[in-house]
Amino acid sequence: MLSSSSVVVVDYQMGNLRSVEKSFQKMNCSVEITSDHKAIQKAEKIVLPGVGSFRDGMKNLEKLGLADVLRKEVILNKKPFLGICLGMHLIAKKGYENGQTCGLNWLDAEVVRFDFQGDLKKNKIPHVGWNSVRYVNTCDLYSHIPNNGDFYFVHSYHFRTNEDVVTGITTHGIDFVSSIQKDNIYAFQFHPEKSQQLGLEIINNFSKC
Repeated sequence: MLSSSSVVVVDYQMGNLRSVEKSFQKMNCSVEITSDHKAIQKAEKIVLPGVGSFRDGMKNLEKLGLADVLRKEVILNKKPFLGICLGMHLIAKKGYENGQTCGLNWLDAEVVRFDFQGDLKKNKIPHVGWNSVRYVNTCDLYSHIPNNGDFYFVHSYHFRTNEDVVTGITTHGIDFVSSIQKDNIYAFQFHPEKSQQLGLEIINNFSKC
């Protein structure tokens, strides 16, 4: 029996939506993939996943009229929000993939390409595969998940901020932000839906918040 918790996975034509939907279904959540404004307004919780470039992501959000809807529901109405990978990037002030692009500007942050020296055979770009997350502040969604657990990453750009919102750090050539939390906003650089049991714990914790 599905729970009464209503989760919307925002469809802005940036892929990876079905696997996110399936992960919530495994946690017995009522979940819908949609770009319909009314459905987003009715939902209790909002998920913004995504694979692709920052510029294309913002272009699609604007084209579908979703930027304003998301701002109202997440920033003004304080609905729990989960950003995954590109969905994390887009809440920043700006990103530099394919030129500088303004983001949703929910956090004072920017999204930059990996730039490091050293063993490039070991620290390849893009960063693909399993890597550990070191907790640096409390995150509600890490409840019952051990520190330094492994999660699945796929990205060439990373989130950079001076705000006191960072909850997880991962090392790949450099230390980079792998998770943040600010009030009702949660975001992860890794893919919980591809991270097996630990990832499902994050999905489950979000469904209960």
